[in-house]
Amino acid sequence: MQGNCVKELRRRHPQKFDPATGALLILDMQEYFLHPDSHAFISDGPRILPRLKKLQDRFLEAGRPVVHTRHLNRPGQAGMMGEWWHGLIRESDPLSAVSPTLADPRIVLFNKSRYDAFYRTRLESWLKKRGIRRLVVAGVATHLCVESTIRSAFVRDFECFLPIDGTATWNDAFFRGSVRNLSHGFAVPVRIAEILRAFSA
Repeated sequence: MQGNCVKELRRRHPQKFDPATGALLILDMQEYFLHPDSHAFISDGPRILPRLKKLQDRFLEAGRPVVHTRHLNRPGQAGMMGEWWHGLIRESDPLSAVSPTLADPRIVLFNKSRYDAFYRTRLESWLKKRGIRRLVVAGVATHLCVESTIRSAFVRDFECFLPIDGTATWNDAFFRGSVRNLSHGFAVPVRIAEILRAFSA
């Protein structure tokens, strides 16, 4: 999907990312989704890790905020996610940790309990307090947490950018459907290289 399809999706989007009021939001890059022994393993997850590391490093070098989320659930708090998936990501599970590849003391971490990173978290107020107007939203899973969070960010008046080579999910059908939906009404589809170039503009 990263060839001519990106150009096709971009035809309606003249917006370019401006780092001056931007932040990077990386969702749920936890071992739960990245470790081959996990039942929730996303095979493309490890492939996007080096790209996300490069993107994250550029934001941090420029002094721009980088936020990670970590999905965690407790019994009685998961709501429909507990009903739907049955298994919960417990804080005590070693696989709940964010990948050490992305570890950095300058990163801000928000724990979340639903697909939407804004749901019952302080993420919105934290971003707006710092004058953030634009979000690059990456991570996993494209059609669940990434899509839900971008839709939620859009209605909160953040301009969203979706790096299609910085997100992954379980199969190509989910990925393509989500990217097309988001590109139609919620986010500007980009490649990571385009975001990196914005820092040199």
